[in-house]
Amino acid sequence: MASDSASLEKYLYELPEQRIAKHPLANRDDSKLLLYQAGDIRHQTFKEVVDLVPENALLFLNNTKVIAARLFFQKSTGAQIEVFLTEPILPHTEFQKALKAKNKCTWKCMIGNLKKWKDENVLSLALNEELNIEAGLVDREQNLVEFSWAGDQEFLTIVEAAGHVPLPPYLNREEEKEDKDRYQTVFSELEGAVAAPTAGLHFTDEILERLKSKGVKQDRVTLHVSAGTFRPIKDADFKNHDMHNERIIVNRVNIENILAAKGPIIPVGTTALRTLESLYWYGVKLTKDSSTKFFVEKNDPYEARLQGVSLQESMQAILAKMDQKGKSELKGETEIFIYPGYDFKVAKGLFTNFHMPASTLVLLVAAFVGDDWQKIYQEALDNDYRFLSYGDTSLLLPKG
Repeated sequence: MASDSASLEKYLYELPEQRIAKHPLANRDDSKLLLYQAGDIRHQTFKEVVDLVPENALLFLNNTKVIAARLFFQKSTGAQIEVFLTEPILPHTEFQKALKAKNKCTWKCMIGNLKKWKDENVLSLALNEELNIEAGLVDREQNLVEFSWAGDQEFLTIVEAAGHVPLPPYLNREEEKEDKDRYQTVFSELEGAVAAPTAGLHFTDEILERLKSKGVKQDRVTLHVSAGTFRPIKDADFKNHDMHNERIIVNRVNIENILAAKGPIIPVGTTALRTLESLYWYGVKLTKDSSTKFFVEKNDPYEARLQGVSLQESMQAILAKMDQKGKSELKGETEIFIYPGYDFKVAKGLFTNFHMPASTLVLLVAAFVGDDWQKIYQEALDNDYRFLSYGDTSLLLPKG
C-alpha cells in the first residue's frame, strides 16, 4: 500500500474525452492561458502573454525537434509492422550523428506486431522507384532493428520521406497534413525528440520578438523528449515508478545566463524545467566528485548527501568542469523524478499545458504549486480549456 504522501490516487482527476484537444487551433497563439500568480487565478489568452511575463524574466526554451519516428513496413503476407524509433545505437548513440548515417544504422525501437516478425525476415519499405529501405531484427529482446539502404542519402532524409509524425497515443487518430508543422515549435532546431515540448507550441516568432523588445531574455537548452513521457504510472505508490531517461544538451552560455539572471527564470514547458533542474543536480554532484558523469538519477534530488549546495556553487562547479575539459557544451542524461516535496532550485515560474490525470507531469505541477494544482485544474475544466498536447496552456508564478 502506498504511503499517504506518495499515493497516486491523490493526483487523479476526471478528464472528459471531449476536453482532449484532438487538433491544433487555427493559429498557435489562439489558445487560452490560465495565469496562476501567488495563489490567484486569471483567465487570459496567449496573445496577451507579453504583458504577463515580468520584463526582467529569463525564459528557457527547449529547441529539440520532433523526428518522424513512425515507420510502417509491410510483410509479404500483408501484415503491417510498425517500427517506432526511440534511441540510436549504431554507428552513433548521439541523435545528430546517428541521423547523418549512410547505408545502414541500428536503433532501439518500439515494435507493433512483433510476434508476426520472424527473426529471419527482412522487411522492406519502398520510398520510390529508386530508394528502398530494409529492416532486419537484430535483437528481439532489446528491440534492436538494423536499417539499410543503397545510395548517399542520410538516415534523416529517409526518415523525413518515409516516417510519420509520432502523435501522442491519446489523440487516437492518424496524422494529418497540419501535424507536420503544428506538432513542432517555431524554435525547434536539433532533431531527436519523439514527442513535442508542447508548452512551446503556442509561441510564434512575433511573440518571441515582442518579449525580447520588452526586455525578456531568452535562451535555448535541449532535452530530447522520449516516448517514456507517455508511460503511465502503474504503482499506487508513485515513488516506485520507473522513470524514463532523456538526453540533454546544455552550453556555457546557459550557465552564465542562469548566474546573471536578474529576474525569475521561467522554463517553457516541463522538459525545459527538467533540463534546468537536472543541470543543478549535476553541478551538485560535481562539488562532491569532480569526475562524475553528467547523469542525473531518479532519486538524486532526495539524497541527503547532495543537499545544501547553492545554485551559484552548482553552476560554478559546472563551469570549472567545462574549463578543465576545454568544452563549451555538455551532453548528458537525466531520469530526474520531480514530485510533491521537491525543492525547486532554478525555476521560479513555468509555462505548461494541462496534463493527463495521475501522470508524472501532474506530479511535477503539484510539486511546483502545491495543493493549488487541484484548483488550477478545476478552473481549467470549469472554463472550457482544452487539455493535453494540442490544448491550452498556463503560466504558473507561485510567488507572484
